[in-house]
Amino acid sequence: MAHHELLTTAEVADYLRLRQRKIYELVRQQAIPCTRVTGKLLFPRQAIDLWLHNHLEGDVAASRPIPEVLAGSHDPLLDWTVREAGTDLAQLCHGSGDGVKRLLDGRAMLVGLHLTDPETGAANDPVRCGLGGMRDLVMIHWAQRRQGLLLAPGNPLAITTLEDLFRSNITVVRRQTGAGADSLLQWLLRRVGHPVEAINTAAHPALGEDDLALDVREGRADCGLGVEASARRHGLDFIPLHTESFDLAMRRRSYFEPSVQGLLTFAAGSHFRERAAAMGGYDVSDIGTVVYNA
Repeated sequence: MAHHELLTTAEVADYLRLRQRKIYELVRQQAIPCTRVTGKLLFPRQAIDLWLHNHLEGDVAASRPIPEVLAGSHDPLLDWTVREAGTDLAQLCHGSGDGVKRLLDGRAMLVGLHLTDPETGAANDPVRCGLGGMRDLVMIHWAQRRQGLLLAPGNPLAITTLEDLFRSNITVVRRQTGAGADSLLQWLLRRVGHPVEAINTAAHPALGEDDLALDVREGRADCGLGVEASARRHGLDFIPLHTESFDLAMRRRSYFEPSVQGLLTFAAGSHFRERAAAMGGYDVSDIGTVVYNA
């Protein structure tokens, strides 16, 4: 985070038109987002803006509790972080589309998204994702991820491009309808002039990254579209095709919940960055950035 995005105690007091004494009181109560750097209090400007909007709207007092559930798309790095950070988040990751429904219905606190519009290629656009009507929607950037073809070790069928997926001897395992990977596959195939219906599809869709990798590893399919980290974890060959943004969607008040703050605080540390580098296919340099604030 750039230095100009961090406010000092005096600057945040001036920004909020409060006395510095009140700022220190809010910090002691853990009621305002802040961080300590070499003993000095610093306040991320984006987090302060979210905190201010949240209190202006009065969402905390007016709304029923939201269960501590992480829904939406599965991401290997996010899955590891939720467990390693010791959060209370339960994971119900059944695809981006399912996560959107759970967020709207109040059945999930946090939703992982990587939805690509099959026609335009727009990524995680709130309106096209079905979240355009949420007046308190916030989207936080998680990572840039490399998506591509997962192939059997050694690539025995010599698959090299998307065009190869239309060969009669190739079976492709797809993710379920509504999953971000399936919307991306449709867009990629549309770009090369073919509908997704023209490929030979495995009998059953994969319901997660690991399921897809295992279908390829165990020979139930010849290839599928997934993340590089999953290919590495399961010892599969990988052909990169696209770099996408994986974001976290939530209601504004959820940003300040201990589980969400604990997740983001852990992700700011060196242990997290070392793990991301070891998994492969991730760029986490902008993690925590607010990409949308209704």
